[in-house]
Amino acid sequence: MEALAVRLSGLDAYAEGAIRVVAFYDTLMRRRVDLPALARASAGLAECVAGIRLHDTGRAWRVAPDGSRPSDPPSPSSGHGSAPAHGSAPASAPVPITLDEEEIGEVWLERPGPPLALDTVVLERLALAAATVVERYGPARTTMADPALVELVISSGADEAATARALRLLGFPADAPVEVVAVRSRLPLHRIGALVCPGRTVKAATVGDVGVLLAGGVDEDRFPADARAGIGAAESPERSWRQARTALRFTTAHRPVVHHARLGALALLAHVTPDAARENADVAAIAALADNPGDLATLDAYCATGSQRRAAQLLHLHHSSVARRLEQIGRTLGVELTEPAGLVRATVALTTWRLLTDRDG
Repeated sequence: MEALAVRLSGLDAYAEGAIRVVAFYDTLMRRRVDLPALARASAGLAECVAGIRLHDTGRAWRVAPDGSRPSDPPSPSSGHGSAPAHGSAPASAPVPITLDEEEIGEVWLERPGPPLALDTVVLERLALAAATVVERYGPARTTMADPALVELVISSGADEAATARALRLLGFPADAPVEVVAVRSRLPLHRIGALVCPGRTVKAATVGDVGVLLAGGVDEDRFPADARAGIGAAESPERSWRQARTALRFTTAHRPVVHHARLGALALLAHVTPDAARENADVAAIAALADNPGDLATLDAYCATGSQRRAAQLLHLHHSSVARRLEQIGRTLGVELTEPAGLVRATVALTTWRLLTDRDG
């Protein structure tokens, strides 16, 4: 490296400097420094304040060239500070720390005056080095995981020892409860994991056509609007995965997140055979009703809320319009929807039809 730097120095001073920066960070990695030491070394190299921040924990290291911690925040020009501070230098545009194709943090410099030519190289190498440190001293706190490990955790054929080892490799403490979630969404799976498991360990992978989240805890209210999610309830990850897949089948536009434990006896409907479902008169009537999306949406909203007025609010219609629709739908189904027994009958038929179409699809 040094010989190459000498040869390039006669041609391009910038190239020589860039190679020396690369060699500097290679040396740091060989010495297996941690993130605070990496921030201190970078501040000394750049001769200005250097910063590292990890998104999942919110921890940040901001170090001056002399190794001290600056007392005043950086200028908010890059979004790192909330207000200008007297004597502080503007922060450069942050460079993302990327691991497993996921942004896990950012690095930046705070240089008085204009940036130097090699600042970009310093930031790029600092970001790469920070990713290496996070991975080395992990397990890495990234969301995306090796699908093979995730499949091993939820596999029905794995023994307890293999499952426990896979969970340890994924970063879950021994004997800690792990929630299993089945997800369908247009959003990237790692973003959903970060949203619903803030500050907790979460690993994500796609298995077949369904996203899998393994998490130390899930905040159900934080799922994005377009996501459908089923949450398992069993202690065994393998059984919990089966439950999560079942719960996912019960999700609707008005009930996008379903916890298997709250399904109760309704979960039994998932085990009704397709032939038995098709032969049921109520399910067949729902299938015929499906040709009219407006009627199906009205019945869905009414079954979800149990109230004509709340259904009208969901549908953005006047409650009298919903009442007329439900009266017509009840005649078509041969069910008195305003009676409790009729509402239960329609809900069971609608749910069974959904499960049937989900299975056929």
